[in-house]
Amino acid sequence: MFAAANNVLHHAKQLMVSRMNQPAPNDLEAFWMPFTPNRAFKAAPRMLARAKDMHYETTDGRQILDGCAGLWCCNAGHNRASIVEAIQQQAAEVDYVPPFQFAHPKAFELASRIAELAPATLDHVFFCNSGSEAVDTALKIALAYHNISGRGARTRLIGRERGYSGVGFGGISVGGIVNNRKHFGTLLAGVDHLPATYNREQQAFTVGEPEWGAHLADDLERIVALHDASTIAAVIVEPMAGSTGVLPPPKGYLQKLREICTKHGILLIFDEVITGFGRLGYAFAAERYGVTPDMITFAKGVNSGTVPMGGVLVADKVHDAFMHGPPGAMELFHGYTYSAHPLACAAGLATLDLYRDEGVFERARKLEPAFAAAAMGLRNQPNVVDIRVVGLACGIDLAPIADKPGARAYAAMERAFHHENLLVRVTGDTLALSPPLIISESQIGELFGKVGRIIQAVA
Repeated sequence: MFAAANNVLHHAKQLMVSRMNQPAPNDLEAFWMPFTPNRAFKAAPRMLARAKDMHYETTDGRQILDGCAGLWCCNAGHNRASIVEAIQQQAAEVDYVPPFQFAHPKAFELASRIAELAPATLDHVFFCNSGSEAVDTALKIALAYHNISGRGARTRLIGRERGYSGVGFGGISVGGIVNNRKHFGTLLAGVDHLPATYNREQQAFTVGEPEWGAHLADDLERIVALHDASTIAAVIVEPMAGSTGVLPPPKGYLQKLREICTKHGILLIFDEVITGFGRLGYAFAAERYGVTPDMITFAKGVNSGTVPMGGVLVADKVHDAFMHGPPGAMELFHGYTYSAHPLACAAGLATLDLYRDEGVFERARKLEPAFAAAAMGLRNQPNVVDIRVVGLACGIDLAPIADKPGARAYAAMERAFHHENLLVRVTGDTLALSPPLIISESQIGELFGKVGRIIQAVA
């Protein structure tokens, strides 16, 4: 009898402990959110539960116009049927294939399709899972390329001030955004930086590429003179610096970088994680600017943000330098468990089909003038100190509140969500807009109409 009673008490205690260990409904504490003020968010969450085409839907049923293509990535819009079906079908066929020593057909098919879109000679694709991994992969390939080519002293990497190249140690080392760097020690050794390409006094309210600033590429010659070309492996730049607030390249700037890199035997890497797959009206910004780098990093738009994927397009000369020695020898000791994941590849193929069949890149190019005109229509709004537009991307700089940097733009983001049913991205006191490339002209008007009201409200 006593044993039975003890068993009941024991089971009751176990049940109580089990219930105590269960997360409470709607508990937000466990998830440490990236690039987010966690305490402020969890006090007043902005939750998105569904999405379709140009809109998100909140948990309480409000339709939110997506002014950012998610995070610069949902170029084809949300929840497109053909992409969803491809992912579902792939999951039912094969969920995972190890990319080390084995492969699946769609990996090769997608790599070929991406290479076809890239400039000539960029014929090889190394897959990874994000833009950050793509950058670190490209930097490692650059270092290894010089090493196996008998130029092992070429270890220095050159980035750019205000550049964003992801959050891996390689990316934040070559990147030039102080808050991404300052807490993480000395980072990679032997890294230098080109100056940022933006000068408000010379470039304010520019549509497309500014006339002023090509000479800033010449600073690479100063860096070469300081360190000697024989120590420099690669230069990495975003053709358009997106995350720092949409900074288009000055006319002739990228061409000059290419010339200087070629002159000194330095590899040139374009970080096209944002600009790839239509954001500037072309498959890659390299095509828009007529400049062929030695490598291109990509992610985001490759499958419209549906399944994590990134990669590096690699020039023949770089790839082929590794293809020596015994055929059974491993050429590059690098890769990821989820490189060329079957679901990501299936999504990528369906996305590229959609881009092609709907003429999405060409459509973005055609919409650019209307997008730019609508953006520049806000130049006389209160506290607007600059607007930059290139492709379907726009940065709007707001004058900061005294002693509260970033507060005005943050207030604008919150007001956009709660009062205008709009999703915008902020960086410092800059509003960044990069809608899905399927946006219509009427939705462009709606987008900038909402932004205008928001700017007035936070004035």
